[in-house]
Amino acid sequence: MDIRAIEERYTSGVYPKRELVLVRGEGVYVWDEAGLRYLDATGGQGAALLGHNPPAVRMALQEQMNRLMVCPEIFYNDQRAALLRALQEVLPGNREWRIFLCNSGAEAVEAALKFARLRTGRSEIIAARRAFHGRTMGALSATWNPAYRQPFEPLVPGFRHIPFNDIAALEAAIGPQTAAVILEPVQGEGGVWPADPAFLQAARALCDRFGALLIFDEVQTGCGRTGRWFAAEHSGVVPDLLALGKGLAGGFPIGALAFPAEWGPMPVGAHGSTFGGNPMACAAARATLETIRRERLVERAERLGADFRERLRQLRSPLIREVRGLGLMVGVSLRVRATPVLRRLMARGVLALPGGPDAIRFLPPLIVEAHHLAEIAAALEEALVETSLPVPSTLEESP
Repeated sequence: MDIRAIEERYTSGVYPKRELVLVRGEGVYVWDEAGLRYLDATGGQGAALLGHNPPAVRMALQEQMNRLMVCPEIFYNDQRAALLRALQEVLPGNREWRIFLCNSGAEAVEAALKFARLRTGRSEIIAARRAFHGRTMGALSATWNPAYRQPFEPLVPGFRHIPFNDIAALEAAIGPQTAAVILEPVQGEGGVWPADPAFLQAARALCDRFGALLIFDEVQTGCGRTGRWFAAEHSGVVPDLLALGKGLAGGFPIGALAFPAEWGPMPVGAHGSTFGGNPMACAAARATLETIRRERLVERAERLGADFRERLRQLRSPLIREVRGLGLMVGVSLRVRATPVLRRLMARGVLALPGGPDAIRFLPPLIVEAHHLAEIAAALEEALVETSLPVPSTLEESP
């Protein structure tokens, strides 16, 4: 079977492809059809938080599959109730939360935007430049990159973008007309830019002053990725709405939106999802949260991430502009385009992501070991040695 030919013939075409057919994964590694092994520092684009085929998640899914696969939220369910309680134990702030369960981070962001408008009766949403919140129409309206936006304009009205980490711009933008401010505590696709704690604190204070709501998009940063359960904890800021997805269920599709329990339930029929809160996803998410806690992976992410960033900063390459990040969410800003470097990394058995046109983004699983990170750093150093200046600016971006 010619896998590449079949996909090229029948797939939608919306994804730029790397010349790699992956057929198996375990832990931090994936294997291609020829049996070659790759260290996966894409982490399934952040979804494989516990690595590939994690035993606890696999067992939870197998057990639940034998009991009940589908249960929409018009009925109660044991796995859903257990997950809601487990999330209460890790969500930030000294408060009780209500949670809307869905299937992806973009869906969680959509719910946040709808609930913010419903709660405030206002329509204006303030977002940040370089932000990425998803590709559905509401989430896309909050996303900054014109290449994603322009083909689908006009988008949802009422969205404005300000410079990230610019308190003065935030003060000028927020007013009585503002329903919500939506921010990533660490901008991921935009290049791995951590928010200045003072910026997030100012956003909290301004939202409180004008009766607007603060939304944190923690789809990529949540569940230990940055060395805290949630990146919001680095600044001490608790949002009004917190969106989750990606690694929450260890690679199984899920999304979640948390909002204060003191608001009470949203009106019946205000939103919904056929598969949201299904028993399979809930069982996988419970197993993921339990594993993160039992194996103290949050603390490991903080320690290993700090060591990894320092190792990268010690690489003697004139092509490295800056190393940024928190925990195991790490970006290397380059003086050349990222795509050729990503290809050279792949040739050395390391898979990574772009973070904009000129940054490499590393999202290794939280189970990664120090020697894996050393291997990644060594491969990057070799790839940069082979990269010459200048690099043509017309190269197609890799996913």
